[in-house]
Amino acid sequence: MADVVLERLTKRFGAVTALEDVSLTIGDGEFIVLLGPTGAGKTTVLRLAAGLETPDEGRVFIDRAEVTRALPAARDVTFVFQQYSLYPHLSVYDNLAFPLRSPVRRTPEPEIRRIVEEVAELLRISDKLRNKATELSGGQMQRVAIGRALVRRPSIALMDEPLSSLDAKLRADLRIELKRIQQDLGATLLYVTHDQIEAMTLATRIGVLREGRLVQVGTPREIYEDPADAYVAGRLGHPPINLLPRRLFPDLPAPARAATVGVRTEHLEILPVAGAPGAGPAGRVTWIEHLGDQNHIHVAVEDRAIVSLVDPDTPLAVGDTVRLALKRPLFFDDAGARVTR
Repeated sequence: MADVVLERLTKRFGAVTALEDVSLTIGDGEFIVLLGPTGAGKTTVLRLAAGLETPDEGRVFIDRAEVTRALPAARDVTFVFQQYSLYPHLSVYDNLAFPLRSPVRRTPEPEIRRIVEEVAELLRISDKLRNKATELSGGQMQRVAIGRALVRRPSIALMDEPLSSLDAKLRADLRIELKRIQQDLGATLLYVTHDQIEAMTLATRIGVLREGRLVQVGTPREIYEDPADAYVAGRLGHPPINLLPRRLFPDLPAPARAATVGVRTEHLEILPVAGAPGAGPAGRVTWIEHLGDQNHIHVAVEDRAIVSLVDPDTPLAVGDTVRLALKRPLFFDDAGARVTR
């Protein structure tokens, strides 16, 4: 494994700028997740790192060597795609062994067997090595695809939403497995997704992309608690952060440039009017989602819809008038930038 540095990368496709001035350092053994919606530039970053595209500006370094113009085969990277991309006529064993039999990295067969069996054990598919790839379930096929990327210990493994085609339960199970495999192997991963749960649970650090720009990089906790702007704040958290006009809270101490107040659902307290003199603005309960261990309370305040988490035994009903009390609010200016003073 090795450090990977992306230095001021810009990529244009005709009149469209897919990526602009993106810099990112990926340390040895890190699990970096790029988070953003479709069209944010996530896959373009992977393709530039892999050598499948050439940047219009900027440079790529792997293990301190510049590889900006190097062919993909010379970069010591592997790629896992959203679809499984296995060789259907080969067994699981031969799919995993394929990279080790490449003329560029030919490995003795006894060593191939040792490595494949070791990785198969990590992937928990040792009993499937004789199976054809077409005889596997979707989750098993994706495990093989991940194993094939990691079997030769590349400098970095690039993963393009590899779990998105799986059903919800399988995706959750394989997410845990992928983190365990990465830690056991000490692998360096650059992973892209639009799924905030994947980003929060997998990443050492998260990079948030917006329209081809890298807006903020930090640990999951840093991104969640200290977002750079309202866009980043909205990328993490379910339900999403509530963004309300500053004018609704005239008595709330706030920076002079604050135009919007952001409050996470767990930091928004919903109080009956009778028990909350002097609290924030009044609203009306419009819906209650019963989730077992907690409820989502939907409240209309003027023309705004907000959501809060409450205990399931909170005595509220649809139509009740309530007041809002804020804990740990965040403040943003007219342009959406974070302001702290």
